[in-house]
Amino acid sequence: MELHDTLYPRAAASLPPGDLRREFLVTGMFQPGEVRLRYWDTDRTILGGICPPEGALALPNPPELKSTSLLERREAGLVNLAGPCVVRADGSEFRLENLDALYLGRGSGEVTFRSASSDEPAKLWLLSYPAHTRHPSRHVAFRDARGEKLGGRESANERTLYKLIHAGAFPTCQVVMGVTRLSPGSIWNTMPPHTHMLRSEVYLYFNVKPGNCVFHLMGRPQETRHLVVGDAEAVLSPPWSIHSGAGTSNYDFVWGMGGENQEFSDMQRADVGTLR
Repeated sequence: MELHDTLYPRAAASLPPGDLRREFLVTGMFQPGEVRLRYWDTDRTILGGICPPEGALALPNPPELKSTSLLERREAGLVNLAGPCVVRADGSEFRLENLDALYLGRGSGEVTFRSASSDEPAKLWLLSYPAHTRHPSRHVAFRDARGEKLGGRESANERTLYKLIHAGAFPTCQVVMGVTRLSPGSIWNTMPPHTHMLRSEVYLYFNVKPGNCVFHLMGRPQETRHLVVGDAEAVLSPPWSIHSGAGTSNYDFVWGMGGENQEFSDMQRADVGTLR
């Protein structure tokens, strides 16, 4: 099989910073009382920021999808980044505490979101991909997730990776999601970096402290570029691009993937000495 070489990786290597940001950085997704969605044609990804008010906020059905509901032919994963909330889907209620995840299977019809308290509103991050069949919706409590310790203090990348929605826990069609938290004094994530030929990835950086930022590395391993990323901003990572970063302080991020292979270890590593 011959791999078709597209223009996009070569174009990204020469884009001015402003064009690079417009192409791969997603900002302004979290607005009080709104559901904001963005469609990315790679793996037909939909990403969204949901900030429910005191009352209920419904998951919209964008006309571009030409479906009876957003999840008629799709599945979705959500991670709650702030105060507790209640998600109602197909007559069932799920209470999500901070950093809890929720998987919604294909065919979930009406979905609503409500913060448990207006004094501590919720903030939900959504990733949705096409689904070939229906799997049951699942609530994943963050307190029950077993973190995997990675890196070390001497290399400034001591961090804990939590797999929340993944094939090792329960079946999904495409979506895989989790959270990585960096320890105080550590700044690097995913170094050495890698690419995924068989899936794309989206990073949402959060808990980036005021006055700080993350320098996210992207591009082909031998043609790297960087994006300056702030709190609650997301980076779109196509299969040909590395996804790594260093912050001016420690931070957290939600990682989410979609594509034809859900095997977590299926990646093409790029040794640090080969990066350019």
